[in-house]
Amino acid sequence: HYVEDEARLKEDEQILHEETDAELRAIAEEERAFLSQSLEQRESELRLLLLPKDPNDEKDTIVEIRAGTGGEEAALFVADLYRMYSRYGESIGWRTEVLNSNATGMGGFKEISFRVSGDNVYSQLKFEGGVHRVQRVPETEAQGRIHTSAATVAVLPEADVVDVHINEEDLEFDVYRSSGPGGQSVNTTDSAVRVTHKPTGLVVTCQDEKSQHKNKARVLSILRSRLLAKRIEEENAARSANRRSQVGSGDRSERIRTYNFPQNRVTDHRIGLTLHKLDSFMEGEIQDVLDALIAADRAARMAEAGV
Repeated sequence: HYVEDEARLKEDEQILHEETDAELRAIAEEERAFLSQSLEQRESELRLLLLPKDPNDEKDTIVEIRAGTGGEEAALFVADLYRMYSRYGESIGWRTEVLNSNATGMGGFKEISFRVSGDNVYSQLKFEGGVHRVQRVPETEAQGRIHTSAATVAVLPEADVVDVHINEEDLEFDVYRSSGPGGQSVNTTDSAVRVTHKPTGLVVTCQDEKSQHKNKARVLSILRSRLLAKRIEEENAARSANRRSQVGSGDRSERIRTYNFPQNRVTDHRIGLTLHKLDSFMEGEIQDVLDALIAADRAARMAEAGV
């Protein structure tokens, strides 16, 4: 079709160059405009095919959200972000399963880790990693002052055993009794598990399941994914020494987005996008921003690759 359309475009241009009949010229002009746009779109699709595909795009994903500065208000924001991602996932048929959580007892979380499974999860969520800043008046604030607090999001492609090999001798396991909000014991047995990966110093804990065996499986799953994410981060850092292509650096300390409740505004700082619909955004209507981030990353990679 591409070659045929190109030939028709040339014919139309010839008609416009030689023909004097107004009606024929109008038809040729209309077709030329349509074909030019169609060919341009196909060229862009072909260029896209030339870009190397991220091997992790189709993977399920582990998302970790941690409260940053801001005490209880930051913990409540962690719960809001978890709800936002869950709602979004629900709307497109993904499944969400909490792997580990540390609740504060006031409806917030110091941290929460959850697995998201479905179609192309990582491709949609991979640009969510970084610092998310919230500006709002806490419910406990009598003076009506706006507080700023933050949460850190990490997005880890779920690693298969073939992706990351872990040596048993590199692991140190501890088991202990899990505790709920306020320190009360959730369990009377040592079912909570902590694993330390000695070569990297990474520590993963899990206490949500009643069985030590299940918690152990979960900490290993999270550890494997963190190790894969670390490897991706190192590869990106090595590449970005001479490239500016990534939407943000993927650096967890980078402030990527501000959620301003009094103004009903969400701003993504990496692409300068501001939307005045924070209320629906927090209900999981985040596709517009995800699409804009994916498009910006593609455009940057195409420019860098010269395609």
